[in-house]
Amino acid sequence: MRLSARTQWHPTKLLLTLSLWLATLGNLPLWLSIWQLPESRGLQVLGTLVMMALALLGLTVMALSLTVWPRWLKPAGILFLLISGFSSYFMQTYGVVIDASMMSNAMHTDAREVRDLLSWSMVVMLGLGVVLPGVWWWRQPVRQVSAGKLIGQQLGCGVLGLLVAVALLWASFEGLASLMRNHKSLRYMINPFNTVYALANISVGQAAQVNEPLRPVGEDAHFVSSPATLETSPLIVLVVGETARASNFSIGGYARETTPRLKALQDQGDLVYFTHVTSCGTNTQTSVPCMFSHLGRDKFKSQGGRFETLLDVMNRAGLAVVWLDNQSGCKGVCDRVPHVETSSLQEPALCEGGECFDEIMLKKLPEQLTALDPQRTARATVVVMHQMGSHGPAYYKRSPAEDKHFQPECTSHTLQDCQEQAIVNAYDNSLSYTDHFLSEAVGWLQSQSHPTALVYLSDHGESLGEKGLYLHGMPYSIAPKEQTHVPMVLWLSKSMQQARGWSMECVRGQAHKTWSHDNLFHTMLHLSSVTTQVANPGLDILAPCDMPPR
Repeated sequence: MRLSARTQWHPTKLLLTLSLWLATLGNLPLWLSIWQLPESRGLQVLGTLVMMALALLGLTVMALSLTVWPRWLKPAGILFLLISGFSSYFMQTYGVVIDASMMSNAMHTDAREVRDLLSWSMVVMLGLGVVLPGVWWWRQPVRQVSAGKLIGQQLGCGVLGLLVAVALLWASFEGLASLMRNHKSLRYMINPFNTVYALANISVGQAAQVNEPLRPVGEDAHFVSSPATLETSPLIVLVVGETARASNFSIGGYARETTPRLKALQDQGDLVYFTHVTSCGTNTQTSVPCMFSHLGRDKFKSQGGRFETLLDVMNRAGLAVVWLDNQSGCKGVCDRVPHVETSSLQEPALCEGGECFDEIMLKKLPEQLTALDPQRTARATVVVMHQMGSHGPAYYKRSPAEDKHFQPECTSHTLQDCQEQAIVNAYDNSLSYTDHFLSEAVGWLQSQSHPTALVYLSDHGESLGEKGLYLHGMPYSIAPKEQTHVPMVLWLSKSMQQARGWSMECVRGQAHKTWSHDNLFHTMLHLSSVTTQVANPGLDILAPCDMPPR
């Protein structure tokens, strides 16, 4: 039986219904955030919400009227429901916002990270926000309208929506401008424009780089130390931490004993903890390539492009370089040097459920060293170990039973379901295991005949519920210090100190200065005895400790 025109939807009317859904329920986290602001009281907040909702409705009508036509009306509607649903869930559950860096991080999430994010609350919210409206949307019959008439109607709706939005924004400009200026995170919460803009930003960046050749860095790099043997050549381990924030490291002043083993090494005089270090980004996808770049955060962000990394420079200088990864990959940093994934190995004592504790890298390290070119190892060897560290939200998975000193732990993947102290307990236990892992790495280095060194530096920090924020990935300009203040450790063996003429008193003198990821490239080159015109002594943490001065 053929449906009458009365029971069929005019395509523009159906599009207006979708716009209304997206502007209201599809932006629920935005409206709740505005409602909960300290300055939002009484009729003032109601007026702000109504004006913003109507303006957003006008902008949404304009955008959809100009881009969504009957041929792809149904799939486009489902896509926008998915975008709105997923964005709303993560913004409401973890307090995150959606920008290009967050979207890039999400696009590079692996299966283990996805598994950690799954929860019944996600199923319920997506069922109510995507599945039910999606089924209704897909089943609605659409009336056939002539192309000429439809174009005029949709263009008219688009223009009307734009005029309404401009008029409302103009009428409330002073209040809205103040709101957006004082709470910059709100601009990243506007569905679906936040996600669409972020995806477009990423696509433009990737398109610009797709045919761009890899630019060489440090083509003059060479090893400058005196000839060594396999027994006396330096062995340097760089541990790239994951999601460790400095504020929870007891060696840096945190009240709980999360790093007693590092403190014991510090008391022995060979370990230095750097108290004021900031990250290059607030997520792994940004921070790891940036911290291995010669550009520094500001130029890395503005210049982009494809450049060789610190590891390429070391490799060109003739050093043996190997990357061990217990996380989600090196983000392109290690592509041109030997690298090994340890996260999926099957070691009963260290691995379970498709992931391994970080000690798996220490267990595999000796066999990886024997596979390196002996001519290179006779100069120096640099090992990078990329931790699983404190990756959330499943912090409780990141520590074995013997390192669970703080109880009770949050064992839910939906952190808002847990008491704040239980979240902190699980997170602190993961740091306690990192403390154990680093002390074991130092112990192994102490057993070697080589001059040895260890550098530990986290990629970014983490929010544990402060100001309603969880996890990480906030835009850097508005990110809280919990996501950007990271721990850094340097340990030097006695033989390394003697070989390089470094005084630990001088190194300790650098501990309370202000440093960042920008310093890693230049400090690691100095530590590994590689010289190049790209190296900047002004960014080298160890430069002041050379005797005589460089």
